[in-house]
Amino acid sequence: MPFAKYRNYKIHYEFNDEGNGPVVIFINGIIMNTGHWVGFREQLIKYGIRTISYDQLGQGSSDHPVLDYDFEENPDIIAAVLDACGVKKAYIAGISFGGSIVLKFALKYPDRCAGLIPMSTFSELDRRLLYMGTTMWDGMVRVGFEYILDQLIPINFSSKFIDGLGANVPTIRRHAANVNDLFGIQNLIESIRNMPMEGFTAELPKITAPTLILNAEHDPLTPRWAHEVIRKNIKNCRLMLIQNGYHAFTIEFPAISIRVLREFIQSVENGTWKGDQSVWIATDDVDSEHCAFPCEGDHTRSIPIMRKPEENKPASQTATTPTAKPAVKPTVKPAVKPAVKPTVKPAVKPAVKPAVKPAVKPAVKPAVKPAVKPA
Repeated sequence: MPFAKYRNYKIHYEFNDEGNGPVVIFINGIIMNTGHWVGFREQLIKYGIRTISYDQLGQGSSDHPVLDYDFEENPDIIAAVLDACGVKKAYIAGISFGGSIVLKFALKYPDRCAGLIPMSTFSELDRRLLYMGTTMWDGMVRVGFEYILDQLIPINFSSKFIDGLGANVPTIRRHAANVNDLFGIQNLIESIRNMPMEGFTAELPKITAPTLILNAEHDPLTPRWAHEVIRKNIKNCRLMLIQNGYHAFTIEFPAISIRVLREFIQSVENGTWKGDQSVWIATDDVDSEHCAFPCEGDHTRSIPIMRKPEENKPASQTATTPTAKPAVKPTVKPAVKPAVKPTVKPAVKPAVKPAVKPAVKPAVKPAVKPAVKPA
């Protein structure tokens, strides 16, 4: 079992080092471990993409420090793992807590980033997210680790997926409790408890690496607004929405997630990537011809309301996607021309001629001549 060294701690990692293709390193969420990325590792290597996954301090087979752990140390831990693998530059992918670490790593080690994939994540807090995180921490400390697991199951997955787990839920809970250390996970959560509400959003414009932001359709923990903040502050990015997904969509929809990641990495490698801050929707059919299509409506809403004309997507998105042209023309040009011509010209001419001439001539002639001759 390989370990990287960080300070006096051992960091367990797994490196699928077959070939010499690009490398993506996966960063876990709070209660995950390297085992969650096995399916990604097995599929991505088929396309020549090598993978690294590691257990954060307190997770899996890495050391479990009781105290003395700071959120700002995470980029240095990733750098230590990359050094142990002999990798100078990689795609940095992470979900939830790990997604925030992705952004932090890009700020501290920009030259080591081939690309970024932050998923189900945030760069700042709002009151709702703060309360949810605090409640989870309180429950875990006062009741136990399995309490936070019970809280996260309906946050992470759809009802359909939970139904599919069925009788396996207790086993999953016990396994997660066994591979993670209570105090280690407590440290991970506490490491961000003191984050100011504004977080580190102000630093995001410094990020220049190609960035694909992934947000699930029904994520209740890190909803659309959190990813919209990231999208608006990183120029070389796109936002991809995962249909029907919840917070842990990489577990519920691994095939779609793998395809999205693979095509992003391939596009950067072959030079076809376009970071234009546009918004896309991932296909829900893994075998479909296209991986994604443009989002035509207001992606910040939960109901399908169309954007106002001035809020339309960047021109680069509509110019490169066949399905984007019909969506732009009907909502802009027809709304202007028909509204001007019919309401001006027809309303002026008919109102002047019929109202003046017919009203004068018939009223003069019949009223004068017939009244003189009979008398």
